[in-house]
Amino acid sequence: MNNLNQAALDFLLTRRSRPYKTLTTPAPDKADLLPLLTAAARTPDHGKLEPWRFIVLTQPALLRLSELARTRGGELGHADDQIDKIAAMFLTAPLSVAVIASPKDSPKIPQMEQILSAGAASLALLNAALAAGWGANWLTGWTAHDRPFLTQGLDLKSHEFVAGFIHLGTQTTTPPDRPRPDLAAITTWMNT
Repeated sequence: MNNLNQAALDFLLTRRSRPYKTLTTPAPDKADLLPLLTAAARTPDHGKLEPWRFIVLTQPALLRLSELARTRGGELGHADDQIDKIAAMFLTAPLSVAVIASPKDSPKIPQMEQILSAGAASLALLNAALAAGWGANWLTGWTAHDRPFLTQGLDLKSHEFVAGFIHLGTQTTTPPDRPRPDLAAITTWMNT
């Protein structure tokens, strides 16, 4: 095996998101965040289209989004507990990065491939944050695709949506590992 990076492999084999409710301040500042965004921007991107972008959400923006989630949740008729959960997601996070899926018109690169790239950017940001020692969690929820929320809250264009809200901060507890998939049940080996 050439160029084995055992530390990176060990990290990936043991990585674990941190529940957003357990994240507190301090959160990454701009100097801490830029290398994480740089790592996320190195995600596979066929055609070099950059079909994603980042919106860094600080406390004032998160408070505003929490209030908007309450308003929109009521307008949509969501149950109070669903509204509270989404509002708390924004209110509790010390810092969040919205990874925006922003597919481009391309005769060669299908939109689905571009959306998958946005998901890959979300995971890359999550893993970069965890590798840097921050607590991090990737969440979505109905606010990630509710057009009025996206327009009013994040000023997104009509073809854009949130691939993930990556919440960042300092972890207060280390969660126990959870059961992982049975590889034998989800892996097919095709030899012919």
